Amino acid sequence: MLETTGDKPLYLQLVDELETTIREQMSVNDKLQSERELTEKYGVSRITVRLALQELESRGLVYKQQGKGTFVSEISSSVVDLSAAYSFTEQMKKMGKVPSTTIISFSQSLAPRALSEQMGLGEGEEVYILERLRLADQVPMMLEISYIPVAYFPELSQELLEKKPLYDVFAEDYKQPIRLAEEEFFASLALDYDAKWLAIPENSPVLQLQRKSYNAKNKLIEYTVSVARADQFRYKITHRQQKKPFFGLNFNKKK
Repeated sequence: MLETTGDKPLYLQLVDELETTIREQMSVNDKLQSERELTEKYGVSRITVRLALQELESRGLVYKQQGKGTFVSEISSSVVDLSAAYSFTEQMKKMGKVPSTTIISFSQSLAPRALSEQMGLGEGEEVYILERLRLADQVPMMLEISYIPVAYFPELSQELLEKKPLYDVFAEDYKQPIRLAEEEFFASLALDYDAKWLAIPENSPVLQLQRKSYNAKNKLIEYTVSVARADQFRYKITHRQQKKPFFGLNFNKKK
């Protein structure tokens, strides 16, 4: 049931409910219940249902056919909505894969000038440097280096990071949930160090990703540089007229 007294808007709660139903119980091109049926089923207003369906459409989970209804999109099972706070761990779970993370190193140091400029830090500010290997079903998928301002996360430890995902630590232990994330990506070739950890030949095609994550006060609390295997990742962008483009991250299935 939806919580009328919670902090999360009703239409976003409905989005969560419908997304779970779509991913776990429905197939591509299945028709969703009508607005009237959803209104009666969840005990919400018609405008709440419409807002939820619009959000699902913007995420690429459903599509509408005039006069016929709303249907499950082909990309619903494999594309991540990057307008939300992307979580490697949660996405792998949704795809039926077993995610795991190996912490290669964790340290604390003064932020170099170039990094300070990227993160908007003052002179002499310190950052944690977290290097991780992300795996799915024990297959190396992504190598990440994250820079995290010490000022926002005092006494952050490797022991804590080994117990739970980074974003859960942010939200649960420091009350700093991710509100917005910006990500850029471009094609590149694997250097020797990257290739070793990703278990691919040197100079193999990879995707370079740069991600900036912000808290509720629009303060940058994470800057991550990642190298992802090109044979496991692909991006898909769907443009819709007069709407923001949908950015999705897809994982190629093994043949």
